[in-house]
Amino acid sequence: QVQLVESGGDLVQPGGSLRLSCAFSGFVMDYRAIAWFRQAPGKEREGVACIASNDRTSYYLEAIKGRFTISRDNTANMAYLQMNSLKPEDTAVYYCATKVTFCSSSGSEYSYWGQGTQVTVSS
Repeated sequence: QVQLVESGGDLVQPGGSLRLSCAFSGFVMDYRAIAWFRQAPGKEREGVACIASNDRTSYYLEAIKGRFTISRDNTANMAYLQMNSLKPEDTAVYYCATKVTFCSSSGSEYSYWGQGTQVTVSS
């Protein structure tokens, strides 16, 4: 059974950092792309970042470039999103998702999703 479980979301002050984790089970990670999406209240879901099966990374939002870093550890069946210099506009539910091999910013191409973890950036 394929399962993705996110963790690490929290309430943090502006300028703070969080590391989100995504734990995978039920499949071999080596051949899959892993992505992070987010959805803020009243807004559409948007792609944040992706790491392909060859470890090539893609960052889809200009607003997060230089602040967020995606990574993966296939031996531990984990993926991560390191988020630094957080801003109130980063507040959202963050989801990890997976698809075969290559990255895409389109959520409809991803087969499996986690339940999400809430990130709130506020003073």
